[in-house]
Amino acid sequence: MASRKHERTRDRACAVQVLYTSELKGESPSKLLDEGLCLVATELAPATDEEVASEFGRICEGALTDYALALIRGVEAHQTEIDERLAGASENWALSRMPIVDRSILRLAIYEMYHCDDVPVSVSINEAVELAKRYNGEVVSADSMQIYRRMDIGT
Repeated sequence: MASRKHERTRDRACAVQVLYTSELKGESPSKLLDEGLCLVATELAPATDEEVASEFGRICEGALTDYALALIRGVEAHQTEIDERLAGASENWALSRMPIVDRSILRLAIYEMYHCDDVPVSVSINEAVELAKRYNGEVVSADSMQIYRRMDIGT
């Protein structure tokens, strides 16, 4: 069970990276996946500077698990509904003004909460908070925390 938990934590991080890259590039996640052009960090570091230059931003075959792909595709397929829920939970904070990383994490959490029956809501929120800490330097904004609390109450 512990390895599955660890694997899903990694899958969520990879999904957030793809969603983030999608926003930065102005391309759909599907297009980025089809072209293999996403900023997904892998466990293995390139051995040389030449490898860094040639591999940066490319998804290695098999780097994304089925769960990570399901999360990415699920967020994309339900983005309108997710954004409506997110806008409803975010008081005085327009989606367009949210930092891209926070928006990506929140979208992922909302997708899991409403579309992944095997994931408890508390786990989705916890994982989102941990991702926010990871990508925001151990600081989760007060606005994000209010949204997490509202999501927990509203489910």
